Amino acid sequence: MKFEDFKIISTASYVPERTVTNKELTSILDTTDEWIVKRTGINRRHVVTTETTSVLCTKVANQLLLKSSLTADDIDLIVVATMSPDYLTPSVSSMVQGNIKAKNAIAIDINTACSGFAYGIHLVRQLLINNYKKNAILIGGENLSKLVDWNDRSTAVLFGDGAGGILISNTCISENSTFIAEDLKTLGNYGNYIVAGYTGQPAPFSTQKIESPFFKMNGRKVYNFAIEEVPKSINGALKRANLCTNDIDFFLLHQANERIIKRISEKMGISEDKFLINIGEYGNTAAASEAILFDQFVNSKVIDRGDKIVFSGFGGGLSIGTVIIKY
Repeated sequence: MKFEDFKIISTASYVPERTVTNKELTSILDTTDEWIVKRTGINRRHVVTTETTSVLCTKVANQLLLKSSLTADDIDLIVVATMSPDYLTPSVSSMVQGNIKAKNAIAIDINTACSGFAYGIHLVRQLLINNYKKNAILIGGENLSKLVDWNDRSTAVLFGDGAGGILISNTCISENSTFIAEDLKTLGNYGNYIVAGYTGQPAPFSTQKIESPFFKMNGRKVYNFAIEEVPKSINGALKRANLCTNDIDFFLLHQANERIIKRISEKMGISEDKFLINIGEYGNTAAASEAILFDQFVNSKVIDRGDKIVFSGFGGGLSIGTVIIKY
């Protein structure tokens, strides 16, 4: 097994102060707390009031620097994974670069929806191992509340806002920090199962119908996709690494639905104790979910240096991204 070294210098996350409980949603939707919890595992979600995606991500970037020995001038690369940017241009990463005054950094946004954090690790790694850059900030950040139709029970109960990230370096290598393997896959022919964020207006002489910008999702198809394809992706990455599930300390899956995570655990024959979950507090935060989860359990010292971690994101695209690291 060949390890490619990098160092996760620090982790960070930020969620808005405002929360929306299931009980609060019952005042605007035909639903109950029991119905939401049973089907999703979600109790409440954090939503922005005035903050934008770039603001959420900037707060994370500042935390990452504060927790490290680096300054903004030391950052060479900023990657933000998001499906809910402030604008089409400038990119969220460019706004973060300007906000933290990281004048030496190039900035790139990627959008693979809920797989964004895993795909972001892949992109950062490629740039680092080619010695193109030395220190990188990777953030998953979302403002999904602006993409939700709050009158649609099937989607309004699912999503929350927030951001999480890691600061990665290839200059401060520790024997405990390594990239192990990955498995990335896109199933674009099923992309219409999750659609959100239609942009722009047709020209005045166009006969094009204006589409809704709000989430549209085929819940059953997405559920089946997740429980069928995610185990394949995880097993593919494990095979490349010559590892088995017993070698992994924790599985950090995209927090889409607690039932999906438990079903994947059951299907793969892995103890639920190895699958860390925080969806009850945050809901589905798309590209931010694994990063928020990682930071939470690093801070609580559940995840320790030397632990082998599987990140697996899945969703819009449709896409899957699995990455194995030794933290």
